[in-house]
Amino acid sequence: MSSVTEQPSHDHAVRDPATHAPAAAPVARIGPNAIIRMIEALREEVGEAETARLFAAAGLSHHLVSVPEHMVDERDVVALHTVVRADLGVARAKKVAADAGRRTADYLLAVRIPKRVQPILKILPARLSAKILLGAIGKHAWTFAGSGEFSAVAGHPVRFSIANCPVCRGASSPEHMHTPLCDYYGATFERLFRTLVHPKSVVIETACQANGAPACAFEISWR
Repeated sequence: MSSVTEQPSHDHAVRDPATHAPAAAPVARIGPNAIIRMIEALREEVGEAETARLFAAAGLSHHLVSVPEHMVDERDVVALHTVVRADLGVARAKKVAADAGRRTADYLLAVRIPKRVQPILKILPARLSAKILLGAIGKHAWTFAGSGEFSAVAGHPVRFSIANCPVCRGASSPEHMHTPLCDYYGATFERLFRTLVHPKSVVIETACQANGAPACAFEISWR
């Protein structure tokens, strides 16, 4: 037995039991719609061959060979939007992302949001419907924000934000300094709110991390 008294460790990091090195942080994941609807939107905008080229450039060809059915690595989403912006230009990339966002909302309305709930939301006062819908979205934020942090405040306008947003993560070049980039989220929320809360709902991205803001912030208004 050693005569040296062992002191308790103050290193609380999770460590790999085999190497005793700090274990890698778990990879955040995002729902497959973030990839699937971008595939659909890109095919509509640039065609099959160009979509395949863009996915290859992002290192994501496997998602075309086998469309994801489960949560995907959030880094795939970051890589895809980065490549699309670089290759198609910001304006066209925003158009594609918005189309993908609307397609995502249509999927959620068709498959995920209970059919029995939707008519109720439509007949309630808009502020109340918005509060209920926002609460439900907040509970599932991890499925679309990944390691980003979602927060929301009900009212009029509704305000929500995503810090460390996957869609614009890493976009900080001068080309992006005055243009919000998170049309995917804006279009998804706008379609959901127009369908379930008020047909005149409009989403505006008021701040974007790509422009130097601390979080990507949005407002939803209907009057």
